[in-house]
Amino acid sequence: MENMKLLYADINAISENEEKLANLVSEYQKNGMDGVYIYDFSTDGEVREEFFSKLRKIHEKCGIRFKTGIYAGRFEDIKKAYYTGAETVYMRLTSDMEAVKAGLARFGADRVGFELDYSKDECTEEKFKKIKDMGITNIMIKHVDDSDAFFERLKDSGFTVFLRDSLKRHDLTSLLKYEVTGGVATTLYQGKDVRKIKEELKTSGIPVYEAKSAIPFSEFKLNSDGLIPCITTDFDTGEVLMLAYMNEESYNRTVATGKMNYYSRSRHELWEKGDTSGHFQYVVSLSIDCDKDTILAKVHQVGAACHTGHHSCFYTDLAKFEDNRRETGSLSVFDDVYNTIMDRKEHPKEGSYTNYLFDKGIDKILKKCGEESTEIVIAAKNPDRAELRYEIADYMYHLMVLMADSGLKWEDICEELASRE
Repeated sequence: MENMKLLYADINAISENEEKLANLVSEYQKNGMDGVYIYDFSTDGEVREEFFSKLRKIHEKCGIRFKTGIYAGRFEDIKKAYYTGAETVYMRLTSDMEAVKAGLARFGADRVGFELDYSKDECTEEKFKKIKDMGITNIMIKHVDDSDAFFERLKDSGFTVFLRDSLKRHDLTSLLKYEVTGGVATTLYQGKDVRKIKEELKTSGIPVYEAKSAIPFSEFKLNSDGLIPCITTDFDTGEVLMLAYMNEESYNRTVATGKMNYYSRSRHELWEKGDTSGHFQYVVSLSIDCDKDTILAKVHQVGAACHTGHHSCFYTDLAKFEDNRRETGSLSVFDDVYNTIMDRKEHPKEGSYTNYLFDKGIDKILKKCGEESTEIVIAAKNPDRAELRYEIADYMYHLMVLMADSGLKWEDICEELASRE
């Protein structure tokens, strides 16, 4: 998206419930918004924790890219904001500066920023210098001055700038024409087709982000019905979710909306996955095979891919070979064990050790994690690698019980690790 101007929805989350926020984000997503800027600058710790919980659930349900704005009273506030899936965390100048510095050191200048209010004299040379000296390069400005002189000053500052504006007094094209402006977050386009607005911007010479197919549909090799099969897989696990078909219209709609659309051979009509169930598939990537006759889609799956309620349509085993040995692919095993633990949590089984741990509570789980980590240290000092292997596996099991008890999934851990590259 380099040099492309982005349009984000501006969403104030204060006092809004999770369902209303999720519906609003979904509406913006369906209408073609590039992302959302969702914020709650409350200094109340409990309110902030509730906000983080809302963000996590909205991200899981909608899958849209988003920036967030928070008050940071401590480093953990910034860290938790990233656990929600935010791409950038903006704070106000009233935040604890030591916390901001710690967040900057941990996550990098491209993921930590400040929201500045031009109307409160927060865009002065002195404030800019203070922010730059900290190493901050990202800023969000609200109530912006749209003069050429101000934007020249921003350009000279070296900041990456996003603007938050109602667009009641300012014109979108005028704000986006400046090279330093990376995008605008606004409330103006709720309920409107953002794709049409992007077309108007393109006419004015403003480069906007558009998903495009690298190969035109006309080059695909179709079957006798004029369709191409699409294998859809879970991006996080690699699991095959389903097989369906596309025609040109459903393919183009998938590319344009970022949500999987198929063509029903039985109903002879287009259908968007999740349109009635809410189990949408948000596209991560689309690829085509060497013969150009099969599409591979990698998606973030919301809920179940199968109409039966199973995560994948391929849940019925027909035959197994190689002595019926279990799959030992690392991610597959982790998911299998974690899913079994979650099943025990939701459907307790008499005599289950996992349920014993859940019943005893967090202190018991933590005690076991501590004991097992000590066993790893002891085993590592011995020459027998089999013992170490056993102890690490034991520890990983108890760690997954802790994750399940705390509401964390492997996706959360993977996202955190990926953010540290």
